[in-house]
Amino acid sequence: MPSGDRPHRRKVAIIGAGAAGMSCASTLAKHPDRFEISLFDVASYTGGQATSIPLDEGRYGASWLNDGVQGGSGIFRHTLNFFRQYGHDPHEVQLQVSFGKGARSFFTNVFPSPLVDQYAAEIQKLGRVLTWIKRLMPILGVMPIKVILRLFRFSRQFTNTMVLPLMALFLGTGNQTPNVSSVLLERLFDDPQMRLWDYDPDTLLPNQPTMVTFPNLGDFYRDWTGDLRSKGAHIRLNTRVEILHRDSHGVTLQTHSATTTTTTTTAEPSEPSEPADPPRPEKFDDLVICIPADEAKSLLGGLATWRENYVLGGVRFFDDLTITHSDSTYFNRIFETRFKPDLCAEGTTQARKDQIAFAKQQPRSRRDGWDGFAPMYYTHSYSAAPDKIEMGFDCTNYQHQFREGLGEDGALAPEPDRHVYQTIFLDQRQKELWSWEGIDESKIIAKKWWHQFGHCWQHYMRVVPGMMFINGKNRTLYAGAWTMVNMHEIACISGIAAAYRLGADYDPFDAFAEDCFAKYLLDWDDDAKHWRNNTYIYM
Repeated sequence: MPSGDRPHRRKVAIIGAGAAGMSCASTLAKHPDRFEISLFDVASYTGGQATSIPLDEGRYGASWLNDGVQGGSGIFRHTLNFFRQYGHDPHEVQLQVSFGKGARSFFTNVFPSPLVDQYAAEIQKLGRVLTWIKRLMPILGVMPIKVILRLFRFSRQFTNTMVLPLMALFLGTGNQTPNVSSVLLERLFDDPQMRLWDYDPDTLLPNQPTMVTFPNLGDFYRDWTGDLRSKGAHIRLNTRVEILHRDSHGVTLQTHSATTTTTTTTAEPSEPSEPADPPRPEKFDDLVICIPADEAKSLLGGLATWRENYVLGGVRFFDDLTITHSDSTYFNRIFETRFKPDLCAEGTTQARKDQIAFAKQQPRSRRDGWDGFAPMYYTHSYSAAPDKIEMGFDCTNYQHQFREGLGEDGALAPEPDRHVYQTIFLDQRQKELWSWEGIDESKIIAKKWWHQFGHCWQHYMRVVPGMMFINGKNRTLYAGAWTMVNMHEIACISGIAAAYRLGADYDPFDAFAEDCFAKYLLDWDDDAKHWRNNTYIYM
């Protein structure tokens, strides 16, 4: 057709090349005739917090480790779909957890503990409370979990040893868990799109849920980046962006070369980047901001509207430290890593007897986990602050590449000093509680700081509903896990949603995934071809 008749290709600038930005770019890249994409990031690699680090394979039995995002649930359909598009298959694992330290505070989903018997009545009451939260969702659902537990007269010990660690570990809420909306607790057990556990009135956690461990995320994001480049997307790493102007007609940016530093002892491999352009104004039709809300607010600066300042300023962030190491002496001292008779309750039913017999076995590898007690996720509470926790991972027990390194099913677990552990210290403002000085410096593999948002109840009263008032204004959209729940899957969905709002197609590939996507976005008007209110739904 004559050049004058060609449809206008919308120039879209995406700031942030984590899961949200990559998902947005990937969705837009399916329409090269409609969109011209520029993706910017200050880092030298794509993936954001979804990173991998190399390991000494001869010592640890694997050559790599996912150190930021390790895995998730099978409900992460969009995440898993992206993996499979590039030939990076996730692996199923039967999850084992270990909460607390010592018989007075320990419980697990593998076998019954004395703590479970001690709080049998409160465990049964919790099941009834979950029902009431669901029935009265608009009222009870937004209330902080600490208020709900006090309202229904749960003991402080039960709250601190069982409820808060459970939520903190699996919802990424850390030491802000007491302030989290109680709806998240209900969804953890009841919502088909979030549920990890089947509630059990006897032991609370009766099952080893099937989770997935992610493939090598460094390799995956490099392949994803290469594919986007092959489709014409401009991937501009090591690039800092300044917003010069934006209004209903478009956005003007200026880019600068960024010098980045790494916060880990082993640097993330850099992606090849396009040659840096000299600083000059560049005009775009649309802007998608896929960075943390506080960074987005800073980026907008004086150009932010009062609504953007209010909504973005409502997201609270906390700085956490992850230390990856092989110090088994320290890890065993902090957490319960092995089966011990004093940690086990009586086998009063056949189900309990079966669980105990399973746990007593010497751990041997299976394709999807372990026979015997081989926990993957850990927490323990601080004696000086019982409502605050320290978290850990035994990555050797959890991530699939370590089991593959053992060879056939039935291989014995490696010796403790050949395990790779992570200990996660939450909220730098409370570092006087941390036990990090107990880790042998010679056994530290990497240290990395993370900037994580907190799921306080105000987040779901102010930020989530407030997005409808800022999303799409001044040709600016927002994406990222902070828009709802701190999960890689939400980051992916949010990026796809931003592209969809710009006019890209959503390709339905799975009924469950499509339903999750529809619930993230609300109220599409087929006649008017626009979103009636651009809000997010959560409850």
